[in-house]
Formats: sequence, C-alpha cells, structure tokens
Amino acid sequence: MLIRIVLVLLAVWLVVSVLGFILEGLFWLAVVGVVLFVATAAFGAGRRTGVRGRRDHRAL
Repeated sequence: MLIRIVLVLLAVWLVVSVLGFILEGLFWLAVVGVVLFVATAAFGAGRRTGVRGRRDHRAL
C-alpha cells in the first residue's frame, strides 16, 4: 500500500517538474517538483530498507 502511494507521488512530482520546465515563467514550480521528487524517492527507499531490516530481525 505504501509503495503505491510513493509511486503516485513520484508521478505527480514528475508532472509538476515537467510543467515547470515547459512554462518558463514557472521555473520555481520545476525546482519544487524536483525537490519533492527526490525527497519522496529517498523516503520510499528508506522505508523499503527499514521494512526489509525488520523482517530479517524477526526471523532471528
């Protein structure tokens, strides 16, 4: 469920970034989109690693 939310957010931030780059007056929107994309990707990667680590811990 969480991975689906992260993927949807990544898609939204990608669209926002592209719109910001296409519309020259909205360059700030591209910057915000890129920052949010990177933050969401890092969060998703961190959550996946954390979940995997917990499963390994329980197996011991």
